[in-house]
Amino acid sequence: MANFVDTNSGFCSETMTFHSLRPPIPLPLESAPVSITDFVFSLLHSSPPSFTAIALIDATTRRSILYPEMISRFENLVTSLGTHFGLCKGDCAFVFCSNNIYTPILYLSLFSLGVVISPVNPAATVPEIHHQIRLSKPAIAFASSDSAHKIPSLKHGIVTIDSVEFESLMESQSEKNGKEGIKVNQSDVATILYSSGTTGRVKGVALTHRNWVATIAGGMRPVRNFPIFAFCTVPLFHAYGLAFSLRALASGDCVVIMGGGRTFDLRKMYRVVEEYRVSHLALAPPLVVTMVRDAEIMYAYDLSSLEVVVCGGAHLSKSMIQRLRQRLPKVQLAQSYGLTETTGRVFGTMGPDESRLEGATGKLMANCEAKIVDPETGAALPPSMPGELWVRGALVMKGYVDDEEATAATLDTEGWLRTGDLCYINNEGFLFFVDRIKELIKYKGYQVAPAELEHLLNSYPDVVEAAVVPFPDEEAGQVPVAFVVKQSGSSIDESKLKDFVAQQVSPYKRIRRVMFIDSLPKSASGKVLRKDLVIKLSSATSKL
Repeated sequence: MANFVDTNSGFCSETMTFHSLRPPIPLPLESAPVSITDFVFSLLHSSPPSFTAIALIDATTRRSILYPEMISRFENLVTSLGTHFGLCKGDCAFVFCSNNIYTPILYLSLFSLGVVISPVNPAATVPEIHHQIRLSKPAIAFASSDSAHKIPSLKHGIVTIDSVEFESLMESQSEKNGKEGIKVNQSDVATILYSSGTTGRVKGVALTHRNWVATIAGGMRPVRNFPIFAFCTVPLFHAYGLAFSLRALASGDCVVIMGGGRTFDLRKMYRVVEEYRVSHLALAPPLVVTMVRDAEIMYAYDLSSLEVVVCGGAHLSKSMIQRLRQRLPKVQLAQSYGLTETTGRVFGTMGPDESRLEGATGKLMANCEAKIVDPETGAALPPSMPGELWVRGALVMKGYVDDEEATAATLDTEGWLRTGDLCYINNEGFLFFVDRIKELIKYKGYQVAPAELEHLLNSYPDVVEAAVVPFPDEEAGQVPVAFVVKQSGSSIDESKLKDFVAQQVSPYKRIRRVMFIDSLPKSASGKVLRKDLVIKLSSATSKL
C-alpha cells in the first residue's frame, strides 16, 4: 500500500483513504492493563521534573502545588476514595464543578481506581442533570459547594470539592493501598462525556482508557530544559480541556487553571500570562473573538512569553485569524478539529509551518485514518473534493451509552466514525471545514441540538410546530433561532417562548430570536427544509 500513498497528502489511491504522515507513535499493547493515570505517570517519570517544579497553579488564588505534593495528594486520595467510600472499578463519579486546581488530581485518582468519570457543565439545569444521571448512573458526585444542591441523592453521597472534607481526603495517611487488586484495562470505559452526536438529544459518549492514552500520546511535545507554563482557560469537563491538562502534566509542565465564572475577565487572563510567563495558552474561539474585539486592552500587558495559542472547539473564521495575528504576530496559532466522539483533536496544526496556512485546521494526527465520503452516493473522494469526513483510529469512541441505534448510525462495522461535517483535505494533507451536514448549532464551542429545543417549544400549549436553525454571530459563532407556527388566535409572543425555553436549558442553549410563520417549509416526505428557513432568516435580517 505504501507505493500508493501520496507523500504530500497522505491519500492512498488504492483504498481512497487518507493516512497520517506524522511518525507513528508507539502505544502500549492493547492487551496490557494500563490506565490513563498509569500512562501519564509513565511519561512523567521518563523525564521527571525537579522537586521544586510547580505542577498546578490556581490563577485566582495564586495557590500553587509542586509535583511532589501533587503526587502525595493523588496517592492519599486514591486510598481515601477506596476506604472511605468503597468506590470500586466500574463505579461512576459525577463531577459537577467549575475548573479547580484539585480537579486534575481527582481525575487521576478516579482513573487509577477504574472509576468512570462523568464531568458535567456546571451551568447545566436540573432537568439536564437528571437526564445525564440517567445515562451515567453515578454512585457518587463531586461538586462545588454552590452547585451541589442541584444533584439528587446518590449511593455514596456528594462530596464538595472546595470543602475541608475534600482537603482531608487528600491529606489523610493510610497504610492500605486503595488500588490493591485493581486491574484497569485499556478497553474499560474511562469517561462519559456528553454530546448531541449527529442528531437528537444529548448522548453519553463512552471513551476508553485506550482512547485517552492515544490522544495524550499524540500531542506530546519534545522535552525542554526549562519549565513550560501552560494556561488552561477552557473547561475541564470538555475533552479539549481534559486532554490539554493531562498532556501538560505528563510532560512535567506547569498547568495554570482559571476557575470558571459567569463572565470571563480578559484583563485577569493577560495578568496571569504576564505574571507567570505563560508560553502555551488554550482558548475557545469566542475568547479569541473577544481578544480581537478589545485589542487595545492587550497592549497594556507584556505577552512576550506567549509562543503558542491553542484554539479548538469550533471553527475560527479567516478574518478572526488574520486579526489575531496582527495583534500577536510572533505567536503560533495552533488550530484543531475534533469531536467529543474522537476524544478531542483528530486533525491539528503542529509547529509554526503548519500554522501559517489560513483556514486550515491542521493535518491528520498520528495513528489515524480519514476518508472524505460523498453524502449522497457513499463513494470515497480524492483530495480537494468536499464530502463528509469519516475518521478511524485509537481516538474513536467505544460508542454511545445505552444507545445501540445511535452508535450504529455513527460508527460502522469497520470502525469508521461519521462526523456529519462537510470538509475537504487538500493536496498537502490539510483539513478544511466547509459546513455542518448535521444540524447541530455551535454556540461558543458548545453543541446545541435543535431537536431538543424543538421538543420544548412543541410542548408549549399554543405552539403547533417549531423548527430551530442556526444564525451566524461573530462573537458566539452561531445562535439558535426558532421558527414557530402558533395556534390560531393565540396571544403568545417572542418573550414568552424565549423565557419558557430559558427556564429549562443551560444559558448557551437559549433561543435568541423567535420568528412566527404560517407554516414550515417541508419536503414531499414531510422533512422540514431548514435551509429554506435559514435563507428566510437571512433575508429578514438584512432588511432590519
